[in-house]
Amino acid sequence: MKKYRKKSVIIDAWQFTKKNFSKGVPRFIRHAKGKPVTLYSQYAGKVIYGEIETLEGVMHVSENDFIIKGVAGEFYTCKPDIFEAIYEEVTK
Repeated sequence: MKKYRKKSVIIDAWQFTKKNFSKGVPRFIRHAKGKPVTLYSQYAGKVIYGEIETLEGVMHVSENDFIIKGVAGEFYTCKPDIFEAIYEEVTK
């Protein structure tokens, strides 16, 4: 069986936490074509959650998930442990 390595690409990502949500949703999500990401806050910010519309259907966003914009402009969610294993921060 062949093995493959993920190509090195730079993506936009934002961790969906109460603190980050209270600071405001980043521009790459707010101004996304078609508004595929919807985020909610209930009970004065004590509960946060969201949804991302994808070609495969609706993905649910939980607190602490990362919201990622892929290289083709698509959005998806990623659990923190998987995100940390796959991605590293890029400094400009």
